[in-house]
Amino acid sequence: MMRRLLSLFLLLCLARPAWAATDWAERLRAGDIPVEASADAHGRGGMVKAAIDISTPAAVVWRTILDCDRAARMTPGVKRCRVISRAPDGRSELREHLVKWGFFLPTLRSTSRVEIDSDRTIRFTCVGGDIRACEGVWTLQPINAGASTRVTYEMWAAAPFAVPVPILSGLMRRDVPDALRALRRECEASE
Repeated sequence: MMRRLLSLFLLLCLARPAWAATDWAERLRAGDIPVEASADAHGRGGMVKAAIDISTPAAVVWRTILDCDRAARMTPGVKRCRVISRAPDGRSELREHLVKWGFFLPTLRSTSRVEIDSDRTIRFTCVGGDIRACEGVWTLQPINAGASTRVTYEMWAAAPFAVPVPILSGLMRRDVPDALRALRRECEASE
């Protein structure tokens, strides 16, 4: 039974189409969330890039992304987020996340440095915990004369243990759009 479920899951993961970057703007205008995800050949890591348009100003999106208390509501698998330390100027902080992606995977602790480059870019890098190698960026672009925001999320991460490539890619293709939809719900509920 488990083998059949895993086969079905792998089939669904592989069946998801990949879209060219040129289609992204059109898909965003249609309300879709374009996503690209790939895992390395050994299942030890992968990259994901996705985008979403949110009907709130960038300042609202900015505050929502940086709100550690909302992380568990917005990001699949995140059980807890806490700020460990913050620079006096507010331009960087150290965060810890507890993450549980599925019943078959252990709970992981990740410590990351968050660098706030401007009011449009948030960069993060894993610096400790179980997930020691990751980096990513959130980019916010005001659209519709500033009434809305285009959010682009890019991340590369190395898994602390081998995961079959189709499963890893499938998790990224599923979880990142889910997180972006949750971010949109949180932002639009704040307005």
